[in-house]
Amino acid sequence: MKESETVEFKKSLADLKAGLASIAAILNKHGRGELWFGIRSDGKAVGLDATEKTLRDISQAIAAHIEAKIYPHVTLETIDGRACIKVAFEGHETPYYSHGRAYMRVADEDRQLSAKELEKLILAKNSDRLRWDNGICRMAVGDLDEGKLKRFVERAGLGWDTAANAVEKLGLFRDGKLLNAAPLFFAKAAPMELRCAVFGTTDSAMIIDRHDIQGDILELIEEAQKYVLKTIHIGMRLDGLYRVDVPEISVEALREAIINAFCHRDYRDPDYVQVAIFKDRVEIRNPGGLFGGLTVADLRRGHVSKRRNPLICEMFRRIHMVETWGRGMPLILKNEPQVQFKEIAEIFIVSFGRPSFSEAITDAKTVTDNAAKESAQKRQELGERLGEKLGEKLGETRSRIVNLMIENAQVTIPEMAEKLDVSTTAIEKQITILKNKAVIRRVGPDKGGHWEVLK
Repeated sequence: MKESETVEFKKSLADLKAGLASIAAILNKHGRGELWFGIRSDGKAVGLDATEKTLRDISQAIAAHIEAKIYPHVTLETIDGRACIKVAFEGHETPYYSHGRAYMRVADEDRQLSAKELEKLILAKNSDRLRWDNGICRMAVGDLDEGKLKRFVERAGLGWDTAANAVEKLGLFRDGKLLNAAPLFFAKAAPMELRCAVFGTTDSAMIIDRHDIQGDILELIEEAQKYVLKTIHIGMRLDGLYRVDVPEISVEALREAIINAFCHRDYRDPDYVQVAIFKDRVEIRNPGGLFGGLTVADLRRGHVSKRRNPLICEMFRRIHMVETWGRGMPLILKNEPQVQFKEIAEIFIVSFGRPSFSEAITDAKTVTDNAAKESAQKRQELGERLGEKLGEKLGETRSRIVNLMIENAQVTIPEMAEKLDVSTTAIEKQITILKNKAVIRRVGPDKGGHWEVLK
C-alpha cells in the first residue's frame, strides 16, 4: 500500500484534522478517495485501538467539518494483522471545505487553495450553467426565420417537419424556451455586427475603407472572408490549361481563423469581431481572451481544444464547418506557418503576414541600390573620360584630384591629402593650378561650399 492522489494514510486519530483536509483536497481533485488511520505514510500498518464509538466519532467529525455534505463509508479493516480504519468517500459538489478552508490534492500533499484558484474551481463547476450560448433567450420560435432554419436542418442531414421540432433536434430548446445560440443562426432581424477596415499603413493612423456588416453568424463569416479576399493581392498559377487564383494568404487558414473568432468569442462582451487589413498584415480579432487556461504556446503545439461556446461549436460541426477533434489550429499552422497569435486586453488576435508587403520593400530596396550603383558608375565613367582628356595636360595627381571632386563635391583638402597620400600644401598647390587652367572652381565659402568641375 502507498499514498497517492486518491489515498491518504494517517498513523493515528491524533491526525484527524489533517485527515479531514485530505478528504476535501481529494474530493476537489478527483471526486472520490480513501483515508486510512493506523497506517504510516510509508504504507506500513501500525494499527490502533478502535471501537464502534471510534467509527461514529469519525463520521460525526466529517459531518461537522466537511462542506458540502458527504456520506462516507467508515469501516474497521485488518491490515497485516493490525486493526486499521478505512474511510471511503465520494462527492461531486465541489468545492469542498474542511474547517472552512478549501484544499487541492497535488501528488500526496494537500495544498490550500488561493482565492483565485477557488474562483476557478467554482466557475468550472458551474461552467455549463454559466455558458452564454446555453442560456435562456428572450426570443420565441416565432421570431426565427423558418427559411434559414430549414436550410440549416437540411444541410445537417436532419428531417424537417416544424420549426419547433427543428430547434429541439438541434439542442436549442430547454424547458420550452430558446437558448441564446438559436438567434445567432436563425433570427429574422440581423443579430450581430462585423466591423471591417482597410488601413493605408502598418498602423491604424490612416483609414482607407471601413465597412460595418450586419447579419447572422453564417452570413458574417462569408462576408468577412469576401472582404479580405477582395482587398489582398491575388496571384495566379496554371493548372493544365486553366488559370487558378492564388491569394497571398491561404484561404483555408483565413477561413478557419474567421470561424474560430465567431466560435470562441465572448458573447457577453458587447464588442464586435473585427477584420483589420494593414499594408503588412491581416488581423482577425475577437473579444474574449484565450479560454480555459490556454496559452499561445499551447495553440502552437496544436491539437488543443478548449471551447468557450460548446453549443455554437456543435452547430458548426453539424454542417461540417468545424470538427470535434480540435484540428482548427493545426490547419492554420500547416497553411500559414508564420501566423502570429496575440492576446491584448482580453482581445484575441490572429495575424497573417502579407508577402506582398515584404516583396514591395525588397523591390524598393533593389531599385534604390541599383540607382545608387548606376550613379556611382556614371561618376566613375565621367572621371575616367575627364582623366583621359586631361591626363596628359594635368598630370596624374591633378587628374586624381578632379576625380575626387566629381565623386564628392564637398570633399575637403585634408580628405584629398589623406586619400592621395600627399601633404595638404601639395593639394592646395595643385588646386591653384587647376583653377588657373579653368578646370575647377570653388562655389561658396570654404566651409559649406562645394567644388564644381568645369566642362
